[in-house]
Amino acid sequence: MGSTLSMTSYKRNALEIRGRGRIARLGAILLALAPALPVPALAADDALAAGEGDDDFYCRERKLGQWFYCERPKPKPSEQKTAEPAQSASERIAAIAKQLDELKARAILEPSEENVIAYVRFQREQLDRASTFSDTWQRALWQNPDIDYTLQRPVSTVAKRAWTDNRTSDRSQVLSHLGQRYGMFYFFAQSCGACEIFAPILRSVADSHGLAVMAVSTDGGPSKDFPNYVVDSGQRERMGVPNATPALVLFDTATKKTVPIGFGILSADEIMDRIFMLTNTKVGSDY
Repeated sequence: MGSTLSMTSYKRNALEIRGRGRIARLGAILLALAPALPVPALAADDALAAGEGDDDFYCRERKLGQWFYCERPKPKPSEQKTAEPAQSASERIAAIAKQLDELKARAILEPSEENVIAYVRFQREQLDRASTFSDTWQRALWQNPDIDYTLQRPVSTVAKRAWTDNRTSDRSQVLSHLGQRYGMFYFFAQSCGACEIFAPILRSVADSHGLAVMAVSTDGGPSKDFPNYVVDSGQRERMGVPNATPALVLFDTATKKTVPIGFGILSADEIMDRIFMLTNTKVGSDY
């Protein structure tokens, strides 16, 4: 009986030893195959999401931030994309002009059908753009009278005639009252050929508008159109009039200042228009 139990125990122990041996061999096989087996990896988005929550259990208590991405990795400087500044309108215009010149030069130097068509098409695009701008400009002037210069200086035939008639009327009225404040000095010389041409023109303007003219001879010689002349005895220098003849100058009795009208030969219309502008319009208001 004792020997039978001993045999049974022996067999059981032998089976356990064999089983352990087989388990050991399976373990060795698994270890050998481990590097080749796929290992499930934590997805980057899941890992970042886990880190964004600042999980106390993983990131603080167990200090596993290195593996669970508790802190989002910062991108390298080379990976950061810098936004390009938008082009200004003047830069875009310059780029269009440069491209147009390049296409034109290419079409001239290499006159293939493709190059010529490319240049003509791009040029047409710019002409269409210019036409649109011109049309918009005209519509804006029609609807905004404050920026329409033609209301001050008309260009149409009918409006220009009306503006000229009103201007002539205003000018004549100003010239008829000019002597109340201004005195007119005419500097001439007997040896001056231009003075012989200009003197009768000035005489006609003075007579038609009742203007008083003081003729001053710079060389002492007479003038047939202004027989009641005086010889220059320093008047010209004191008034600061340049040494040129003929010279027409207004003297403002209110401000005691000279107002040069012009030098050389002037037409009757030029004389009247200059007097009107210099005495009754502000700088820049008439243009």
